[in-house]
Amino acid sequence: MNSQLKLKRKSQEWFPNRFRVRLPKIWPLHKPNLSLRAKMATLKFSHPLLLTLLLALFVQYSLSSSDSDRVAELLDLQSRSPSGVIHLDDQSVSRFLTTPKSPRPYSLLIFFDALQLHDKSELHLKELRHEFGLVSSSFIANNPDPSSPSRSKLFFCEIEFKESQPSFSLFGVNALPHVRLIGPNQTPKKSDQMDQSDYSRLAESMAEFVESKTSLVVGPIQRPPMFSKNQLVVLFIAMLISAPFALKKVIAGETLLNDRKVWLMGAIFIYFFSVAGTMHNIIRKMPMFLTDRNDPSKLVFFYQGSGMQLGAEGFAVGFLYTIVGLLLAFVTHVLVKVRNVNTQRVAMMIALFVSFWAVKKVVYLDNWKTGYGIHGYWPSSWN
Repeated sequence: MNSQLKLKRKSQEWFPNRFRVRLPKIWPLHKPNLSLRAKMATLKFSHPLLLTLLLALFVQYSLSSSDSDRVAELLDLQSRSPSGVIHLDDQSVSRFLTTPKSPRPYSLLIFFDALQLHDKSELHLKELRHEFGLVSSSFIANNPDPSSPSRSKLFFCEIEFKESQPSFSLFGVNALPHVRLIGPNQTPKKSDQMDQSDYSRLAESMAEFVESKTSLVVGPIQRPPMFSKNQLVVLFIAMLISAPFALKKVIAGETLLNDRKVWLMGAIFIYFFSVAGTMHNIIRKMPMFLTDRNDPSKLVFFYQGSGMQLGAEGFAVGFLYTIVGLLLAFVTHVLVKVRNVNTQRVAMMIALFVSFWAVKKVVYLDNWKTGYGIHGYWPSSWN
């Protein structure tokens, strides 16, 4: 009995001691139960935030990579074109314009063309397309480094009507010529359209339009020379061969330069050339006429506004001025030699009437264009 009691007491002494040793190992597994649940709840709460952050980073990376892929593809298409103008269709318009989210890392200057209308000379589509290509090639030549920021910020493109009619509807194009600049944050219908007056100087006007709407610089327009080196060599040789014969004619007085009628016609031509503003039209490359935006079948010969003058308008004014000048020369050099007084009077009245009519037309045109009127006043002594 005593031995059993001793064993029992020993077991009561050993087991608590035993449990006291093991409890510190077991207690952290049971006591931090609440904190473990809190940690699990914290993990459950932070997982959506972490996933959202990772998803945002992935989307941003994918978008940046897709944008860089589009820029690389545009540069590749640009390098394949002789003038750098990229030909777009409905599928490429969707890829480079409608599918990418704004802001896009580039701007597109699009020329809308219709090959079936190239034979209509009043539209000047073929000439404008050539000038558009000159702007594109000049921009590439002035920004030769493909890795430069300016080179990949602007691309010149064209869309043909017959193969991309949905794209014409997407932009709302219903008349030609039509050029539109789509910026990084713009949609097709809310993009910037070139006005009819912007076509006056052709390539130079297009370059100014781009520079006014963007922060990019197109640079000087690089036009090909009028004559090639071979043509200049042939022309120089022909001049050397014909020089002795021409000199012989000049000495003998048998050339057109010795004819007074030729000098008279030359003087009249120079006068008309000066008063018609022809030099202004050549320097600024003014078109002879424009197409009416409201009715493409009609032509506009007189542009209302002081900032622009069409070629036909200048020729009309020059013709009126030339009539007045010729009548004045007739009265002062020919009519004074006529002996019949009645003939002189009748011719003088006709000359005055025609001159008054011509000057009145010029004054009316100036008032219509600028809004400024010219008023005549009686002498103060007549009041």
